[in-house]
Amino acid sequence: MKTSLKYLLVVLVLLAIAIPMGAYHTDVYRKLLLWSALALSFNFLFGISGQLALSHFTFYGLGAYAIVILSHQVGLPLPLAAMGALALCIVVSAAVAIPATRLEGFYLALATLALAQLVTVLLNEGGALTGGSNGLANYGVPSVLGFRLEGLNLTAAVILLLVLTFGLLRRLDRSQFGRACRAVRDDPAVASAMGIDVSRTKIAAYMLASCLAAAAGMCYAFVDRNVNPAAFGIEYGFLLLFAVIVGGVGSQWGAIFGGVLVFVLPLFLAPLIGHYHALIFGIVVVLIMLLEPRGLVGVWLRARSARRSS
Repeated sequence: MKTSLKYLLVVLVLLAIAIPMGAYHTDVYRKLLLWSALALSFNFLFGISGQLALSHFTFYGLGAYAIVILSHQVGLPLPLAAMGALALCIVVSAAVAIPATRLEGFYLALATLALAQLVTVLLNEGGALTGGSNGLANYGVPSVLGFRLEGLNLTAAVILLLVLTFGLLRRLDRSQFGRACRAVRDDPAVASAMGIDVSRTKIAAYMLASCLAAAAGMCYAFVDRNVNPAAFGIEYGFLLLFAVIVGGVGSQWGAIFGGVLVFVLPLFLAPLIGHYHALIFGIVVVLIMLLEPRGLVGVWLRARSARRSS
């Protein structure tokens, strides 16, 4: 009960922050929240289950495209379109995860990178279905139970997605499944000797994280009202990896810290130094990794410990 009240309070606070914002800052705020949700699910995949997959942003794009196509081109009601989009991502993630369980580390990264490239090509060559390189735009705003997904309603939906993602992954991390994922990450041979089905655990973790990324993509489709292949490029998969490493691998709060930094830092640096902001960002990433291997969450824990001891 106390946990539910805490989550409700977080939702209300995040919603209150958005109320005085103008259109531009509201758009940035929503995308920041979506980045945080993506970082959380990728942290579960990489930081907790130990799978270096570069297809996370691909499923983000698949979710966005699927719900737009199903709701506006096929004409399905939004709930059915969402279920159809989720079903598609379940099938695709299973098709990738089942054979990929035999791969580890660098080879898994290469396989999922190939998937990301394949999906980018399909989106670009999809003709009227995907809009080609221009993507799909100017589609209508759907309604859920009489509420149109725009303005404060849309912001509330994004906030709920973030809080539910955080709560679900926090509960899973503390469950038997979460402990199995960490055991597989640390040493698959020992985990197998303990009776853990390594392949099944990897498949479940990959499919779960990919479907959460797709759910975030569904929200993104109505935040930006424009989906195109460039918005889900391969480079964003690497940025997610940087976010989790910088924030603190395996930590939910670290994933949020890293996601916020990766999203916000270029917004401040780009107007000041133009295209060189990528170089500065890279330097910041390297410095954090060298000075505090636990990432930003390690800096926060060290500061809190110093304050308590003083």
